[in-house]
Amino acid sequence: MNLPNKLTILRILMVPAVVALILLAKDNLHFYLAGILFLLASFTDFLDGYLARKNNWVTNFGKFMDPLADKLLVCSVLISLTALGRVPAWAVIVIVAREFAISGFRLVAVEKGIVIAAGNLGKRKTNAQTLWIAFLLFPFAWKYWDLTADILMWLSVILTIWSFADYIHRNPSALKE
Repeated sequence: MNLPNKLTILRILMVPAVVALILLAKDNLHFYLAGILFLLASFTDFLDGYLARKNNWVTNFGKFMDPLADKLLVCSVLISLTALGRVPAWAVIVIVAREFAISGFRLVAVEKGIVIAAGNLGKRKTNAQTLWIAFLLFPFAWKYWDLTADILMWLSVILTIWSFADYIHRNPSALKE
């Protein structure tokens, strides 16, 4: 097993720790620790992809597990924050629904021999979601903090919908019988 795949597994193993810190939070310190761990896990996503491409270590395991690990991390954190009333459920439903739909779309495409790589909009969506979650986990006392988090939420939702439409638009042959 190569280093990028180990980083992907590490990211998956970090998810329960991040969720536990969020759900068991007694004060802001727990949120800050969850935020640090979340950002470290998010960094492993960048790092594993970079190393896999740079060193030609791309594997079928990585192609399958890397996006799954990303979805698991983001969706678990957002669902946990929804349980605490810090995120509107509708926004999380849009994000989770998109992730399920794209995963299903990719499975249908693979059966037809079509590989759907992540697009630029999908990467921007992930970056917006990561930044939004970071704002939610690091509750600083700045008068525009909540407004900035709300803007990042809307940006995340818009990019989520836009990237979904882009996947479908760029790959119509995956939907043909």
